[in-house]
Amino acid sequence: MECEFPTVNSNQEEIKEIFDTVKTIAVLGLSPDPTKASHRVAAYLQEVGYKIVPVYPKEETILGEKVYRSLAEIPFEIDMVDIFRKPAAFDAIADACIERGDVKVFWGQLGLVNNAAAKKAKDAGMKVVQNVCSMVAHRNLT
Repeated sequence: MECEFPTVNSNQEEIKEIFDTVKTIAVLGLSPDPTKASHRVAAYLQEVGYKIVPVYPKEETILGEKVYRSLAEIPFEIDMVDIFRKPAAFDAIADACIERGDVKVFWGQLGLVNNAAAKKAKDAGMKVVQNVCSMVAHRNLT
């Protein structure tokens, strides 16, 4: 797999604005395993006051929240998607976000970049962050 450098990305000021305005975060690939990065990051975001919505193929609840199998299944508004999936999945995720129409932020976690999907999300009006850990970014703002 070839690594990409993010050519579509928000700056620090936009990242601060994201955390100031976002309330509900769908975490795609949120593992029930507390040793996994997705679980630790989601637990942190939940602790600091964000509503976490797990999207995972198994489990009924993670971090005390109902698990959904896809973005399309979530019956309420989502402000941000925080993606812990392989970059190859980003295109379909961008499409799902666009189809929902309510996602304001498309966030690819540390080490995850797909510029084509990011451009698609940005062109649809979303803020885009790639290759940045949302937990670290949030901690750096406080």
